[in-house]
Amino acid sequence: MPMLNRREAAFGALAAGAFLAAPTRLLAAPAAPALRAMTGDVVPIGTAERLARIARVQRLMQRLGIGSILIEPGASLTYFTGVQWHRSERLTAAILPAEGEAVIVTPFFEEPSVRESLSIPAEVRAWQEDEDPLRLVAGALRDRKLAARPVGIEETVRFFAVDGLQRALPHTQIRNAAPVVRPCRMVKSAHELALMQKATDVTIAAYRYTWKRIELGMRPSDIAAIMNGATRALGGSPEFELILLGEAAAYPHGSGKPQQVREGEVVLMDCGCTVEGYQSDVSRSFVFGAPDAEQRKVWDQVHRGQQIAFAAARVGAPAGSVDDAVRRQYEAWGYGPRYRLPGLSHRTGHGIGLDGHEPVNLVHGETTLLAPGMCFSDEPGIYIPGKFGIRLEDCFHMTEQGPRWFSTPPPSIDRPFG
Repeated sequence: MPMLNRREAAFGALAAGAFLAAPTRLLAAPAAPALRAMTGDVVPIGTAERLARIARVQRLMQRLGIGSILIEPGASLTYFTGVQWHRSERLTAAILPAEGEAVIVTPFFEEPSVRESLSIPAEVRAWQEDEDPLRLVAGALRDRKLAARPVGIEETVRFFAVDGLQRALPHTQIRNAAPVVRPCRMVKSAHELALMQKATDVTIAAYRYTWKRIELGMRPSDIAAIMNGATRALGGSPEFELILLGEAAAYPHGSGKPQQVREGEVVLMDCGCTVEGYQSDVSRSFVFGAPDAEQRKVWDQVHRGQQIAFAAARVGAPAGSVDDAVRRQYEAWGYGPRYRLPGLSHRTGHGIGLDGHEPVNLVHGETTLLAPGMCFSDEPGIYIPGKFGIRLEDCFHMTEQGPRWFSTPPPSIDRPFG
C-alpha cells in the first residue's frame, strides 16, 4: 500500500501505535526463539553491478545530451554508489558524469562515515562548515569540463540544492534527470529480483507466525510488535507495519481512534521489510472469528480484483490499463464510479524496489509501457466507510511471458495465509 518517504511519514504518525515506520520508532520486538533467519544465502549488490549501472546511465546521458547528474542521499544514491546516508541541512551529494568517475561532495567531518558505504571508485571532495557546498559541486563540474553541458537533477533533489547550483553556475542548463535515472531503476536485474523475493519470503513467514498469536482485545501496537519480532528473527529489517482493526480498515491509511481486536471484525495488516535495502510489501485482511456474508463477499471481490489486475499486466500494455481493468469490474459490481467510495479510492498498484514506492504507478492515465523487470504491487482494495475495508496486496514482477508473483495471493478469507 502507499508509501511516501518512509511510508508517508508514518501515515501522519497514527495514534495508538497503529503504524510506526521510522527505524528508531519501531515497536519493541518480542523474542521469537522458534524462528531462524532465512537470509544466510543473501549476496549483497557488489561493485561490479553498481559500475554496470553507472555505465548504463552514462549511455543514456550521452544519448540525451546530459553531461552530469546531481543526486542527493536516498535510494538513487545507494543504487549507483552504495552510499547509504541521510539528508540534512548539510549537503552530501554525488555527481555522476557522462564519462569518467563519480564525484562525492560531503561535509569534511562526515567524510569518513560517508566513505564506509561507498562501493565504487570515486573522487571525494569535502567542504568545511563555513563553505558553500554548491560552489564545491560547481567547481567539480568546471574541473571536469561539464559546466557548459546540461546538468540533470535527480527528481527527489531538494530545491535549495538546485537553486544553489543555479546561482553558482548561472549559465548552465538544468534538466530533469528522470528520463535517465528511471529507466535504470525501474527495470530490476535478476539479483535485485532475488533480494525482493527474499524480503517477501521473510514477510510471508512473519505473517504466518504472527496471525496465530493474535488475541481478543489486542491493540495494533501489540500485533505490530509480534510482526516486527518475527521479521527480525527471520533476518529481515522491519520497514513498516500498518495494523487496522474494525472500522479503521475502511480508511486505507487508518484512523487515530483507539482500536482493539473484536470478535467478528476485520483485521487488516499491511507490512513489509527490507533485505539488503530491497523491499517487500504485502497486505492481508481477515476476520477475527467467523466472517459474515458481507465481509466474505467483499473479500472475494478484492481477491478477484487482484486476479484481474494480474491478467491485465502484459508486456507492452500501458501501466494505466491495469487500473482501468480493475475499475471496470468494480463499477459493474456497483462500486465507485472511479475513485469514489464505497469502492477503490486509491490506485491499483505502485512500483517497488529500493523504495517502497517507485515510479511508475498502476493508475488511470499512466502511459508507461510495461516491460520485463518492472515490479509492482497489486492491491485493489474495497473500502466501505463506517463499516470495514478489505485490502489484499501482493507484488509481482514482469517477465517476457507476463507477470510473476513474489507472493501468491491467499485462497480465501478462511485461509488468509494459504
